Amino acid sequence: MQKCLLILNDPPYGTERSYNALRLARKLLEGGDAEVRVFLIGDAAACAKTGQKVPSGFYNIADMLGGVIRRKGEVAVCGTCIDARGIADADLVEGARRGTMDILTEWTEAADKVLVF
Repeated sequence: MQKCLLILNDPPYGTERSYNALRLARKLLEGGDAEVRVFLIGDAAACAKTGQKVPSGFYNIADMLGGVIRRKGEVAVCGTCIDARGIADADLVEGARRGTMDILTEWTEAADKVLVF
């Protein structure tokens, strides 16, 4: 089984990098031959905030993260980054956890492929 780590840096909206990364994560998990971990850092930390309100017909990044988690992907969010943005642990998408540089280091060392968005 291939171990993939996706590191997201961009905000949930304004660019499509986080959107495309999560589309890829979902497809990798649907194939069943990959273990997928997603680490949100910098502005991407806002991707994990629950309660996002988007226009009708527009994608919702928090819902997409939930889809990754429901498919058995792991999601961690940089703790320093959420603190800097005033996001509490309780405001994270269900199943996402507070991350640290130690977790990112561990996941990076364990991954067969690291993709940075």
